[in-house]
Amino acid sequence: MPKQKLFIKRSTTMITYLYWTAVILVAGGLFAVCAKNDKWKIGTILALVILALGWGTYYFRLQQVFVKHYGGVMTIEVPTGQYHIGATWKDDNLWIENFNPKTNSCLFTEYSKGNLLQGKVTIKNCKPIPKI
Repeated sequence: MPKQKLFIKRSTTMITYLYWTAVILVAGGLFAVCAKNDKWKIGTILALVILALGWGTYYFRLQQVFVKHYGGVMTIEVPTGQYHIGATWKDDNLWIENFNPKTNSCLFTEYSKGNLLQGKVTIKNCKPIPKI
């Protein structure tokens, strides 16, 4: 009888949480070192700068990279009155397709890093959902 291979399913580490833990630890560590030396003002400013840089780096560079490549976390809401059809990645940008029954059109919307490049394509007279 041939041996069966055992497949172990690994749980995906949430890289987003690891990133924020590291940012907060670095900011807190700098604050603690400065506070220990009675430099509260400098410690507070450094901690806030580290948190701001961490947020900016995450929002403008890393969020979609984490989600696509490492199993990060991201939430997008479908606009009221529209129906979600599909989603796809183009490079590191997410494209969402929704259907708007009021205008009878399909809307492709791009969610890019930091929402700096927001592409939008409208297909008129689109009927992806058959009438029931």
